[in-house]
Amino acid sequence: MSFEVLRLSAFPFEGRGGNPAGVVLDAQELDDSTMQELAAQVGYSETVFITSQDGRRLRVRYFSPEMEVDFCGHATIAAGVALGQQSGPGTYVFTTNTGEVEVRVTQEDRGIEAELTSRTSFVEELSDELLHALLGILGWSKSALSQNHVPMIANAGNSHPVLVLNSIETLEDLDYDFEALKVLCRENKWPTVQLVAQESATIWRSRNPFAFGGVYEDPATGSAALAFGVYLRDTNKATSGDRFAIKQGFEMGQPCILKVAVEENSCSVSGSAIQISQ
Repeated sequence: MSFEVLRLSAFPFEGRGGNPAGVVLDAQELDDSTMQELAAQVGYSETVFITSQDGRRLRVRYFSPEMEVDFCGHATIAAGVALGQQSGPGTYVFTTNTGEVEVRVTQEDRGIEAELTSRTSFVEELSDELLHALLGILGWSKSALSQNHVPMIANAGNSHPVLVLNSIETLEDLDYDFEALKVLCRENKWPTVQLVAQESATIWRSRNPFAFGGVYEDPATGSAALAFGVYLRDTNKATSGDRFAIKQGFEMGQPCILKVAVEENSCSVSGSAIQISQ
């Protein structure tokens, strides 16, 4: 059995930082247990495996160090950049456990970039009971939340609770009960929790606890960025054609930038990926 694990960091900010992901472009001979074991060995929050390919249509699966994850945005960006380097720019269709996503790969002056688009999206109520439990685990009260943004669950491939805070300082002071959040997220199938605060009209700051996957915090979360675009659109805080950026991972020393585009029937997130030195 011969395969190569590529290591790329997705969504870097000014050529540094980013969120590391493992990428296996030819995983058709790997079974579930081997992929899980390999993801644990790689040790990144996710490793993506391309298990079959028909032209530019691919079946992909994602594994965290502890379990399979249905969809992962930053690993998709990393895979898109790796495919662009191997096969050239163009549009690829990834079939994930939650459906199809389009990945458009382009050659820019600064290097290859990838944009993933999700057409599966919805928002739903976050019950008072779950909100109370979540705030308790995070050590916050309702007064920490923005009065102009209702806490909800948003989905553009994965379901993420979205909590908009009233200050960046609250976001910077994140300190939560890891084991309690792991239980809550796994019970409700929330890969990460999208915690955001507004920096300017077109820039948001974000932190994403990833207790679900056994990781304290994710430096860049593409699926949560997509979900936040859906949240803003469906709560009438953004309209078709709006563009904004999310800065994430700065508190971890892994600065990331995620560019989000909101459309009437879809949301997209784009970024680059850089090679990680072995």
